[in-house]
Order: sequence, then C-alpha cells, then structure tokens
Amino acid sequence: METGNFRGFEVATHDPGIAVITFNQPERLNGLTAPTKRDLVETLLQAQMDDAVRVVVITGSGRAFCAGDDITGRAAPGGTQALVPEIFGGHHNAIGTYEGLRAISQPVNSAVRALDKLTIAAINGVAIQTGLSLALACDFRLASKEARMGSATLRFGLLPDEGGQYLLVQLMGVAKAMDFLMRKRIVGASEAFDLGLLHEVTEPEELLERTMSLARELANGPQVAMRMLKRTIYNADEMTWHQSLDDIAAKTAVTDHHPDSREGVAAFRERREPQFNAWLRPK
Repeated sequence: METGNFRGFEVATHDPGIAVITFNQPERLNGLTAPTKRDLVETLLQAQMDDAVRVVVITGSGRAFCAGDDITGRAAPGGTQALVPEIFGGHHNAIGTYEGLRAISQPVNSAVRALDKLTIAAINGVAIQTGLSLALACDFRLASKEARMGSATLRFGLLPDEGGQYLLVQLMGVAKAMDFLMRKRIVGASEAFDLGLLHEVTEPEELLERTMSLARELANGPQVAMRMLKRTIYNADEMTWHQSLDDIAAKTAVTDHHPDSREGVAAFRERREPQFNAWLRPK
C-alpha cells in the first residue's frame, strides 16, 4: 500500500505487517473533510488487498483522535498527496445530504468494518461525532486516560449520521445507547471503559507502545483463521443461531485445510510456539 502524507493523515508501515494511519491536523483537532474521507477509503482498500498488511492502527496527533467533521471549508495543507480525485461533496440540499452521507461519509466506517484485517483505534484524545463512530467501527479500542468520547450531535440539532447509533447499540445495548445519545453525553476514558466502549485505558505516554504491542500480537497470529473469525463474529451479531452455525462451518472448511492449522497442530505436539503465516513470507 502507499505510504506518505495524504489529505488529513499520514500512513506508515511497521513489521510485522502493521499499517499505522495517523490524523495529522492537530490544529483542526483532526477534523475530517470529504477529501480526507475519500482518501481514507482508498487507503483501507489498499490495506485490504496488500498481503504485506496484517493489522491496521488508526490514531491521531495532538490532543484529538478526531473531533468530528472539519466544517471550516479550508483546503488541505500543501505538501499532501491526493489518492483519489476530488468530487463535489453534496449537502447543498436534502437529497444532496443523503447522497453525500451515503457516498462519501458513511463508506469510511463501512470500509473499516468490512476490512478482513484486524483494526485498532488508539484514541489519544477527544473522539467526538465522526471520530467516535470511526473508533467504534474498529475491532479494538485502546485509549489514553486523557481521552474523551461522545456523540453530542443533539447539541447542534443533528444526528449521528455515520452509523454511530448502530455501533453504540451493538456495544452498549438499546437502553444505554438511548441515554448516551439523548443526553448528549461526552465521557472520559474510565467511564467509556465501564460502558464497554474501550478494551483498555493507558497512561498517555504508554498508548502507542501498548497499541503496537497488541498490533504485533495480532499480526503474528494465524491470519486466515483470524480474518474468518472476525467476519463470523460480526455475522453472528445479526444472524440466527442456525445461520451462524452454517456460517462458521463454511469458514471452518477453509481454515481446517490451511497450512496454518497443520502448523498449529504440529507445534502443539512438539511443545513449541507455532510459526504461522508461512504463506505470507517472501519466497
């Protein structure tokens, strides 16, 4: 996948197969623009199709993870590369808002959730509205003790229009999501952890270290089985019992016959650590 400085974020890669996306507009609290969202979707597509990428980390710079949309209308800073052409962003009338959300804004979280590779949000600061839903779309969420999370769209008479309501219901249940959204709550990292929105809370200076440790752990695991398991976990949330059994049976028919499973069994018998992912190593 391409690395470098794009419109609103930069991409770097680290062994073993970890792609780190960092929002790099701290003076704007890493607010997202339509061009940023389009470039993000392209970056995630590249990550999906690049065998060298196993895990994707998303984080921010400065005091924000992402504080929502950047509605200032300011152009992206110089020195950035566009991954896709800029197009009209919509929102000029009712149908334009519908089209803009469906074609530009909502595809970001859909791309994160659809990624077969595991994703980690390293929430370094405020994650509000768009930033909250993006973090919730990731598979794992680690946060600094200084982080704050919330939707608070009702403060402006607006809706959590990028899937935040769905993700909150999925993680907290209807009653807690109702309270969270209707009362415009913005919570600290400790309360977010208690609500089930976070997997871990760290000291600010330890966030990236803990995130990269988790990323390496995940990247060294059996990638085919983990990607199949990720998909069937999300599927199970929306399927009946019998549908979920059929779904995991179909995926098991792949994983049981993959070289990683043979390596896993051999390592167990030989009382050693398995060496997965030989199929990903350069020949």
